[in-house]
This record gives sequence, structure tokens and C-alpha cells, in this order.
Amino acid sequence: MLIQLIAHHPEAIGPILRGTPAWVWGLLAALLALGFSRVRDRTASLARVSVMPLAMGTFSAWGTLSALWSSPLLAQAAVLWLAAAAAALAVVLMAPVRPGASYDPATRSYRLPGSFLPLLLVVGIFLVKYVVGVELAMAPRLVQETQYALTVAGLYGAFSGIFAGRALRLWRLAFRPAAAMAVA
Repeated sequence: MLIQLIAHHPEAIGPILRGTPAWVWGLLAALLALGFSRVRDRTASLARVSVMPLAMGTFSAWGTLSALWSSPLLAQAAVLWLAAAAAALAVVLMAPVRPGASYDPATRSYRLPGSFLPLLLVVGIFLVKYVVGVELAMAPRLVQETQYALTVAGLYGAFSGIFAGRALRLWRLAFRPAAAMAVA
């Protein structure tokens, strides 16, 4: 809906952006900083590699609940959110840890290669939240539509599963020291 509006009426972009609360831009700035911090090689503790997936999972769950709270489809959306998260988690867990990622038990820290993927993921989840928020502000009835509600829940669930899977792959390095040394 929003994409169609902008495609047919590009002049709508200005009012939409001006109508966006200032805190949303602060959140975007914080998420961009978080994403860009993952672009360079770095070291991080187990707790630190856990913060982003927990924060993004919370952001995802909040996005789903805030968008669909008044929907009669909330229960189905919650089930789909969980299924999408589990499916994405399973797919991500099948992939190997990035080459160059390692865990050092002596310092209890990870050495992580830089990647643009975390930046793309945080921007992606932000854009879903932003677009859904604008669309629901313009057409609150969308929460009644099965396809819309389940698509929103599925997208948020998939993002949560991806973030959780990436963290669990790293956690496996910490809990399997022999495998961690082989990766280094």
C-alpha cells in the first residue's frame, strides 16, 4: 500500500516523513550505528554477541504485537511469527560460521570478521516496522486482512530467527572449544 502510494504519488513522501515522530529517526540512527559497528573486524564477549539478537528479537516481537494487537488474527499471527522464526533459525543454523570467526577461551572473547549483513538486517527490520506503522496509520483496517497480518508476522518472525541463528552459531564456538580452535 505505501509502496503503491509513493510510486503513484511521490509527492506523498514529504508529508509522510514530516509526520514521522522524531524518536523514530533517533531509533534509526542508533540502529545504523549498531549495524555499522559490525562492518569492521572486532572482538566481542559472549554477552556482547547476545545483545543484538535479543534487542532485535524484542523489536520484532514488539513490532508484531503493536501492529496486530487489535487484529482478530493475532493468535494466528503469533503462531506464524513463531513458525517463521523457527524456520529461519533452522536455516541459519545449517550454515557454517563465517570464515575467520573464532572464540578464544583464554580471553573469553570472539574474534569476528566485519560484515555488512548485520547492517542490512537492522535496516530491514526497521523498514518493516516503519512501513507497517505508516500503512496502519493510513489504513487501520489492514489488521483485519489475513494476508496483511500474516505477512507482517512472518517477516518479523523471520528476522528474529535470523538474528537468533547467527548468535547461536557463535555460541556453539564458545561451548565447543575444540571446534573453535579449528576455525581459527
